[in-house]
Amino acid sequence: MTTIVLFILLFTFMFMGMPVAVALGLSSLLTILGFGHDSLASLSLKLYETSEHFTLMAIPFFILAGAFMTTGGVAKRMIRFAIASVGHLHGGLAIASVMACVLFAAVSGSSPATVVAVGSIVIAGMVRAGYSQSFAAGVICNAGTLGILIPPSIVLVVYGAVTETSVGALFMAGVVPGLLLGLVLMVAIYVIARMRGMPRQPRASMAEVVTAARDSIWGLLLILIILGGIYGGVFTPTEAAAVAAVYAFFIAVFVYRDIGMKQVPEVLIDASKVTIMLMFIIANALLFAHVLTTERIPQAIAEQIIAWDMSAWQFLIVVNVLLLVAGAFMEPTGIILILAPILFPIATQLGIDPVHLGIIMVINLEIGMVTPPVGLNLFVTAGITNMSIGQVIKAAVPWLMLLLIYLVFITYVPIVTLWLPGLFG
Repeated sequence: MTTIVLFILLFTFMFMGMPVAVALGLSSLLTILGFGHDSLASLSLKLYETSEHFTLMAIPFFILAGAFMTTGGVAKRMIRFAIASVGHLHGGLAIASVMACVLFAAVSGSSPATVVAVGSIVIAGMVRAGYSQSFAAGVICNAGTLGILIPPSIVLVVYGAVTETSVGALFMAGVVPGLLLGLVLMVAIYVIARMRGMPRQPRASMAEVVTAARDSIWGLLLILIILGGIYGGVFTPTEAAAVAAVYAFFIAVFVYRDIGMKQVPEVLIDASKVTIMLMFIIANALLFAHVLTTERIPQAIAEQIIAWDMSAWQFLIVVNVLLLVAGAFMEPTGIILILAPILFPIATQLGIDPVHLGIIMVINLEIGMVTPPVGLNLFVTAGITNMSIGQVIKAAVPWLMLLLIYLVFITYVPIVTLWLPGLFG
């Protein structure tokens, strides 16, 4: 009865149009007051403990680092390097756009930020070069989803905090699937470009490639600082986030000089707004997870699934279907916070690696970001191209099919995800 009431309240509030954070907190509060044994004081303590979670402290720092990188000219320099490297291929400008998304995803940790930073520059350039606007929008809308898979990913930090899985292992696990997905998109573009005779850019000289690489090196070094620092044992993921924020500030203000000191307060305020919104969702979602745990809801579901004698591969089908449906209606962080506490214990009992489950969830959420009616990347792409949502959906669907095939591959070939974390112990 408690479980039924909790979820009925949650979905009722969400369908009424309440923000996800408020729906999570209010449904949890009413359920505890009506059926639980916790006091209001214990709930206050739970919300306070959320703000002290060491892993979650990485989120505001990664958001701040991404804000400095997005506001500055890092994306432009990465795009210039990508075009110099692969622009001469068939469909080279589109391939370079995906490559730029891969590079920028590794410094931003956010899909919408990747779409805005890269798409606002390359889509117009692709149209001028002879590509259709629909093709350009579809490529960027889908390639931008790499922002939540390639580390540092804010969504992976949230998953690690909720399930107590190593964020370092999750970051390392996201590297190969992220790079491989970028490569899959590039190969698909090349094949389509050869078939359609799409334009090629003039081949850049080696001097131009070296110059472009040198201009973008300071942004690319952020990747090495984060991952190298974590796996070199220099600092934890949370400390790496703090170092990344300071480094991004220094590069944007003193090295590239794209931002003056007068603009720094504006960047700090923008980052603070995003942080407050996200942390408010997380605090209420962890309260929701607290209700699930105290009422033993995940354990009961796990026991029922095991009683049905469901195998791991069958359970993963259920996970993918559930997440694909949820992704069409909710944003990634909310889905992780609601479903991870339920799915994680079941997966553990079925012998599914927690790190592998995390990457499967994130790839599902990538697909959700380009799935109507609430796919965030669809709205961001529509905003930067002045296309209607319907036009953007039509442009994104062919690439969405490719993402679905890739999801099945990652789900049932875990070595792709687990090889690199295993290599580093």
